[in-house]
Amino acid sequence: MSYSDLLDAIKQNQINVDEKRLQTVYDFAAAAHQGQVRKSGDPYISHPLAAAEILAGWRQPQPVLEAALLHDVVEDTSRSLEEIERLFGPEIAFLVGGVTKIGRVKLRGSTDTVFVENLRKMFVAMARDIRVVLIRLADRLHNMQTLAAVPLSKQKQIARETLEIYSPLAERLGMGQLKGDLEDLAFPFLYPNEYERLTKEAETRIRVAEKTTTKAIQSIKELLAANDITAEVHGRHKRKYSLYRKLNRPGIDGDWSKIHDLVALRIITATKRDCYAALGLVHGLWQPAPALGISDFIAQPKPNGYQSIHTKVFDHKGNIIEVQIRTREMHEEAEYGAAAHTHYSAAKETGASDEKLEKGLAFTVKEKIDWIRELANWQKETESNEDYVNGLKLDALSERIYVFSPHGDVYDLPKDATPVDFAFAVHSDLGNHIQGAKVNQKIVPLNYQLKSGDLVEIIKSKGKHLPNRGWLPFVKTSKARSKITKLNRLS
Repeated sequence: MSYSDLLDAIKQNQINVDEKRLQTVYDFAAAAHQGQVRKSGDPYISHPLAAAEILAGWRQPQPVLEAALLHDVVEDTSRSLEEIERLFGPEIAFLVGGVTKIGRVKLRGSTDTVFVENLRKMFVAMARDIRVVLIRLADRLHNMQTLAAVPLSKQKQIARETLEIYSPLAERLGMGQLKGDLEDLAFPFLYPNEYERLTKEAETRIRVAEKTTTKAIQSIKELLAANDITAEVHGRHKRKYSLYRKLNRPGIDGDWSKIHDLVALRIITATKRDCYAALGLVHGLWQPAPALGISDFIAQPKPNGYQSIHTKVFDHKGNIIEVQIRTREMHEEAEYGAAAHTHYSAAKETGASDEKLEKGLAFTVKEKIDWIRELANWQKETESNEDYVNGLKLDALSERIYVFSPHGDVYDLPKDATPVDFAFAVHSDLGNHIQGAKVNQKIVPLNYQLKSGDLVEIIKSKGKHLPNRGWLPFVKTSKARSKITKLNRLS
């Protein structure tokens, strides 16, 4: 990794930079790290260069690239934050200081004060400026790419914290590409036997699926062209770790015949209208698989900003194929999430039109990180570090589901959340009026475990009452747990 590689990435992603200033920043970082060597044997400066190149791939503006080059200077050399501010200005010093303050999140046990404090710092830093955490995520991605050089005694620990902290964080920020990269990099270190077995089992099946999808891609291209729809059509393999988790789900239990998206087709169109036109054409070409359903995340985006239509169809040979349809802007959002938004903001400052920047994007950075502000504040309300960490694992960094209110609003909840969690997510006061609940228009118990796509309605009591402490054993969200505990304590 060299400075010229970074410049190539900047040019390839069409990022406007002051090359003279960037060279000055790089020279300062290289001098500060002079003589330092990574575990891999590479000069230490190769790491901040790699982090900056990753961020250039996410099309981040110059201040982020500069901060990435400098992100370890204060922590690992004799250079000070004051010197960085004097030489490069307050914005760069703020970003470098933010990355430094986050510190290294280490899993030393669920009650470790240092671990909890580092997590709190991370959420506070994210709430202040999302760019700080983008730099830390790029730092983690490169560290995972070079994990083989780390002593064996540390590899599993680093892989575990990547799967438990950084990968879910990337997902919450809508960064699907990064989430998948981190998971697949951690998988062979944390579960080597399972990784090897899955790789062998998937190889033949993927080859067969690729033959099917290659023909399907050509058929769809010809169909779209014949109907004057401009679109890219390609296939993509299911990620290995994602495949591993799906095979282990209840109801699938290792049955490969129930995996319908081993290789999925993706149609990327120019407009939202073309997405729905393409869906109609696909359903005209191949029969939909009604039992597997259609998921329209364009009409109802996921709370992390993800937009796409997913449909499963039978091809002419009876194979089930998953087809995903989205616009180019939606694709950028799905791959890069919060990073895409900071890119759009930077582009807007240089004069790009609102229409070009905003079309297809349903969520702002502020909306993406409201949950982070809640978590940063919630830590003050918890009674112990153990409560905080358990809450994080069960709530903020867990697998997510998406449910709907009777008005069509979408809510992002942790897997196995209940109607009580839903009530407190809608509004704290609604949690004080829970009498019962309906899911998909049927009465359910309050400990019912919700699933993605459920329509949830709270049956309200006439008068306000304290939430039941008996709900604590089954609620999943930190908000519900803290409100139930707090309100009962105050009564």
